[in-house]
Amino acid sequence: MSFTNLEPEQLVYASEMLKAMAHPLRIAILKELEKKQKMTVTEIFEALQIPQAVASHHLGILKNKGIVASKREGKNIYYFIRLQQLNQMLDCISRCACQS
Repeated sequence: MSFTNLEPEQLVYASEMLKAMAHPLRIAILKELEKKQKMTVTEIFEALQIPQAVASHHLGILKNKGIVASKREGKNIYYFIRLQQLNQMLDCISRCACQS
């Protein structure tokens, strides 16, 4: 599928997803989720050594834009990347960042 075949609403949605991802901490969160497949907020803020409130804030933004989703398992809520195709984008970002 090319961008010329997308409806204007789809282009806006794609743009909003990219804007939501365009933050260093959100990219770091997504990279952690890519590695581990699913994580709790606690696991995320401990892995990134950031305050819990900061992790929750950024997860909320990613969830609001449909980039991550969550699922309750017992008393824990696990976050995961909603669309596995985003893993390819994260790999591309990593490769491009290593070239600068």
